[in-house]
Amino acid sequence: MEDLVLVGRIARAHGNKGQVIVNTDTDFPDERFRPGEVMLVGAAATPRTIRDVRFQQGRPIVTFDGVESMDDAEALAGSELWIPSDRQEPLPPGTFYHHDLIGCEVRDSKAGVIGRVTAVEGTMEMSRLVVEGPDLEVLIPLVAEICTSIDTTAREVSVTVPDGLIELNETAKKPGRR
Repeated sequence: MEDLVLVGRIARAHGNKGQVIVNTDTDFPDERFRPGEVMLVGAAATPRTIRDVRFQQGRPIVTFDGVESMDDAEALAGSELWIPSDRQEPLPPGTFYHHDLIGCEVRDSKAGVIGRVTAVEGTMEMSRLVVEGPDLEVLIPLVAEICTSIDTTAREVSVTVPDGLIELNETAKKPGRR
């Protein structure tokens, strides 16, 4: 699964004709969820072709080839949807896929290493890095004024954090979290 990219999760069945509602994990749902696109479904990465799709309240309602009944659709509930990483569209300069940022070390110009990116929250226009340090988790806005340099090849994000931002946005790590 190393060369695969998560693009969504099947939330539940919809109707009685094999349709499923998808919670997307992509900023490009219109490009990812189109008839003819092939998704790799579940832990077994079973290829399934999208036969039909429509959007309701921003979420795709998908009909996959071979999923014909409510029972078939219910069996897919909770499954993750993947695509090969080489099917990703090129991004405009200064934008990044979330999975390229996860695992990057975040280093402040004054304080040194803050931690590693464990998630990216929000939309493309208003994203935040979730950075986990040894004792805290902090949200850092993903904006050019704060994230001054991002090198996904070197796995580093350089930040210049305004005074008080870390303290304002930090939370103690929950027990049992890595």
